[in-house]
Amino acid sequence: MTTNKQQIAQGGASILLTGGAGYVGSHTALALLQAGYAVVVIDNLCNSSAKSLQAVEHLSGKPVTFVQGNIQDRTLLEATIRQYRIEAVVHFAGLKAVGDSSQDPLLYYDNNVGGTICLLQAMQATNVRQLVFSSSATVYGVPQFLPYTESHPAAPSNPYGQTKRQIELILQDLSQSGKEWHFSILRYFNPVGAHPSGQLGEDPRGHPNNLMPYLAQVAVGKRDALTIFGNDYDTPDGTGVRDYLHVCDLAGGHLAALRYLQSQAKLLRSSCEIFNLGTGEGRSVQQMVHDFERVNGLHIATRIGPRRPGDLPAFWADTSRARDVLGWHAALDIESMCSSTWRWQQSHPNGFDN
Repeated sequence: MTTNKQQIAQGGASILLTGGAGYVGSHTALALLQAGYAVVVIDNLCNSSAKSLQAVEHLSGKPVTFVQGNIQDRTLLEATIRQYRIEAVVHFAGLKAVGDSSQDPLLYYDNNVGGTICLLQAMQATNVRQLVFSSSATVYGVPQFLPYTESHPAAPSNPYGQTKRQIELILQDLSQSGKEWHFSILRYFNPVGAHPSGQLGEDPRGHPNNLMPYLAQVAVGKRDALTIFGNDYDTPDGTGVRDYLHVCDLAGGHLAALRYLQSQAKLLRSSCEIFNLGTGEGRSVQQMVHDFERVNGLHIATRIGPRRPGDLPAFWADTSRARDVLGWHAALDIESMCSSTWRWQQSHPNGFDN
């Protein structure tokens, strides 16, 4: 990666993205660069590729500073924050596979919660007090009502969701500590799609855990069929219903949250705000398959498998708070989600390793 020292020297705001080489992180890096921010990424590349940042540089025409390392390395974090004069952090870094978290919860607590504590300690030591946190709708657990609002009780049903909720509670406690911390907590739903250029997209390592990359890998011939886990849910077609959100809209949500955070910091009082990011509409797995086929003129082989433990029948977001406070709403439709995914997969059948 190139360095953005010249941009920083010219006085532009410098934002640190932990886990910024990942799927959502790289799209957010692009959105921030296009909005005039200088971007520094720290990532250990355990589930991402530095080639994503090369694509970000190409698409934006601007440089990205990349630091390869782990957020549990406090010395590295403090040195990076000081060297690049970081003003705020967008925190993506974390393990995120629900099934894996149930098999190895200690790993998830150590990496996600322990790593976040280390990051916050480094921020405190360097007097950086603004952070946008990548949380998840998994913190809600079994719906008591739908759509989920931010006031819905939090009751995560797996260790991954528990780590996200624990981090939220830490941020809420810090915001009440009298140290003028400012946090935006983004509970987002199901990111899908890719940059319209086809140069930036989702590149999962190994077996995809999410619907859209698995579906796209079937379409490109990497896998023989898509397994639909359960078709006997109490939903219109029996398959699970989720709130699918275009990743470029999600990246824009992070930009809106950061700008809001910076405006709140000028008021010289602590803040910790929670926002749902989604479309506000539920769509079933079967509908997504049909949409992908229709939009891209393809046939996707499917088979029905048993329900996965912990999967919920249906959930979607109430996004009115993000609209009213952040001025943000999802603008890209299902056609954009499906066409951009296929454009990315066609041009990168093996992800960034092409």
